[in-house]
Amino acid sequence: MSLLESVILAIIEGLTEFLPVSSTGHIIIGSSLMGIAAHPFTKVFTVAIQLGAILSVVVLYWRKFLQSLDLYYKLAIAFIPAAIIGLLLDDYIDSLLERVDVVGFMLVIGGILFLFVDKAFESNEENLDQRITYPVALKIGLFQCIAMIPGVSRSAATIIGGLTQKLNKKTAAEFSFFLAVPTMFAATLYKMYSFYKSGQVFTSNEINLLIVGNVVAFIVAIVAIKSFISFLTKHGFKLFGYYRIIVGLIILILYYLGVDLAII
Repeated sequence: MSLLESVILAIIEGLTEFLPVSSTGHIIIGSSLMGIAAHPFTKVFTVAIQLGAILSVVVLYWRKFLQSLDLYYKLAIAFIPAAIIGLLLDDYIDSLLERVDVVGFMLVIGGILFLFVDKAFESNEENLDQRITYPVALKIGLFQCIAMIPGVSRSAATIIGGLTQKLNKKTAAEFSFFLAVPTMFAATLYKMYSFYKSGQVFTSNEINLLIVGNVVAFIVAIVAIKSFISFLTKHGFKLFGYYRIIVGLIILILYYLGVDLAII
């Protein structure tokens, strides 16, 4: 992986991690187009740079993280389902990360769903009770498990999970951001542990790429989070839905035409 490739992937991560368009799906597409998707370091890199994105959430919402321990308890409960499923299906999930066709289908299916989400949960915006109870946190955590399929989008799954619990878009999106912190931190640690357990070590160049990637992801994610909350509150999900459908269809057309996305 070159420096330019690492910066491109970090920009993709920062832009898409907290948007409902699937960061994993976009990174798979981006790394495939650059011909580096199958490289072992690429798989570690794309998970490790999530730390930069995590830090952006902590920096932007530091006051809420310091308010009380209640938030941490709720995040722990919401995190448990993904932790269990992730450990049980780790190998299968890894096998899906190179399936560009799966990404395409999930982008299209999610996009179609987004066309109807705003109307379906329109009454949530008038709901004055925006408390996130422990049962609500657990249910949102169950929705997060769906995002282990590449192309679904972790933020999309958790935000919609929040909407099903009568939360408005802003509250659901913010809890989705908070839940990303333990989820992505654990995924990064586990991926790093697996990397070292296999007997591999980072070269000095790879360490430099990881540092650059995290810095870039952090800066871009801060901009993305600030913009997303405002956009989602005003315009809803529909434009994200059209975007997902268009990108997903392009991927599927190329895939079934026999175009090798890994060597474009």
